[in-house]
Amino acid sequence: MKLDQFLKWKNLVSSGGEAKNFIKSGAVKVNGLIETKRGRKLNKGDKVIFLKNEIIFE
Repeated sequence: MKLDQFLKWKNLVSSGGEAKNFIKSGAVKVNGLIETKRGRKLNKGDKVIFLKNEIIFE
């Protein structure tokens, strides 16, 4: 699953455009590193940090 889709699927954002803006602004981390590519593929076990939410992708 792509990062932007994941944020939307977990109801952390209301739209794909909102997800894109947060990701491009550097507000999302994957495995502790800032991720600015919304199409980044998530792998099982990746930890996504967004607005004080920490979610493990499974």
